[in-house]
Amino acid sequence: MADYTPPKVWTWDDENGGDWAKTNRPIAGATFDAELPVGKHPLQLYSMGTPNGQKVTIMLEELLALGKTGAEYDAHLIRIGEGDQFSSGFVALNPNSKIPALLDRDTGMRVFESGAILLYLAEKFGAFLPTDPAQRTETLNWVFWLQGSAPYLGGGFGHFYAYAPEKFEYPINRFTMEVKRQMDVLDRELSEHRYLGGNEYTIADMLTWPWYGNLVLGEAYDAGEFLDVESYTNLRRWAEEILARPAVQRGRIVNRTRGPLNEQLHERHDASDFDTKTQDKIATATE
Repeated sequence: MADYTPPKVWTWDDENGGDWAKTNRPIAGATFDAELPVGKHPLQLYSMGTPNGQKVTIMLEELLALGKTGAEYDAHLIRIGEGDQFSSGFVALNPNSKIPALLDRDTGMRVFESGAILLYLAEKFGAFLPTDPAQRTETLNWVFWLQGSAPYLGGGFGHFYAYAPEKFEYPINRFTMEVKRQMDVLDRELSEHRYLGGNEYTIADMLTWPWYGNLVLGEAYDAGEFLDVESYTNLRRWAEEILARPAVQRGRIVNRTRGPLNEQLHERHDASDFDTKTQDKIATATE
């Protein structure tokens, strides 16, 4: 590999970045005017079924499973590969132009960043966040651990291992080392507790599972063998237990546009959509 000498002043090559090149740019703000759609429920979610998007839809489905009817929501699809996140409507909700973004019509409040959304929902509905100060603090330790760690997995390892237009040994090795260290952190924690931070299922688990649960089950980046995921036995036990939850099975497919058709519910506006509007059902109806 030839040595790279950075120029004195960096300039943007908008074709550089592989499959996800169109999702990134060096400036903020809207690139076109468009209002966001609004559904009938109090909570309006604008997202895509990436790991960050799954966090929120899993949380909302878990709240509904508890009988929290105020958590009914409309999940509108934001196709980040097509630049929907740069519309004026979306930027008004999230000036950072990243999914997910939430509008609470009951309060008029916007909430962006997945960790902030789950914390907001947990406090709004009084669920999945312990009230005991020590347990709450430990839960939040893992919430912020995830928010700081996942970029090394997605933007680091995932990008260079699976998406970069060229494969380079140094960044793949660098981020593989860090991701395996992170899995070991989780595996050690889960050897002592059923869930992250204790024996109670919380937002820490909902935030972490879409990233590290999918990873350790071999469902991310086609990297299961490369990362030797089967060796993380405690992490795998936790991942399998959470995947078995019906609310997780529902939430993980909302706004999803990849994978088996029966695991893609592009938009969710009613609970019945899981039975009637997954892409396999839509394809059958149009044949």
